[in-house]
Amino acid sequence: MKLFDIKNLSIVCGHYGSGKTNFAVNLALHSKEQFPDRAVRIADLDIVNPYFRTADDKDLLERRGVFVSVPEYANSNVDIPALPPMLIHMFSSKDDISIIDVGGDDGAVALGMYRSNIEAARYDMYYVINMYRPLTDTPESVYQCMLEIEALSGLRCTKIINNSSLGAETTAEDIIDSVDYARACEKVCGIPLVAHTYCPGYAPDLREKICGTKYEAEPFFEISDVTKKLF
Repeated sequence: MKLFDIKNLSIVCGHYGSGKTNFAVNLALHSKEQFPDRAVRIADLDIVNPYFRTADDKDLLERRGVFVSVPEYANSNVDIPALPPMLIHMFSSKDDISIIDVGGDDGAVALGMYRSNIEAARYDMYYVINMYRPLTDTPESVYQCMLEIEALSGLRCTKIINNSSLGAETTAEDIIDSVDYARACEKVCGIPLVAHTYCPGYAPDLREKICGTKYEAEPFFEISDVTKKLF
């Protein structure tokens, strides 16, 4: 399903545990499906965290035709902010589709180094939210987290992705219960909600449950649970 106005540059940010890396990987795969003749690239700014990594999905992404650029010390515990030179090309290319996975505070600070390059590009900064994470369980806490990310990066979030889930324990009811929360976040944050993600493997009956309800017209976006989890 085509829900996204795919721009040359998409930045994916959010609080720890929001599922932003999984969304970034799915967005890259979705972009390649929508534009098979264009080069699609994804970069990982998660410099330190070894648990949720775009780097873990490198083989999958490259098999699907997505170019992957990760920090030199990805998948290690070496705390050295070695950012790939390819980033400059990704920020400035008018032909490629580029996705940047921002990993926490370190990634947001690193992103700020390229603020002028990014502002000169046609970009979206997706803010991924998750109702089931303790520090983003209310619209007010979601707003405060967004302000912190914007302050660190010097960039404004432009769109919201509701990625509320409980991992493999997620049910259709859990996803439906998060819709009103996401719409409230949209109002508080003052930026549009683009989609509610869901994994059919966890909630195969979601479409059936929302049929005929007020949620039927909501923009649900099917994703796969592809990121590696070590705990």
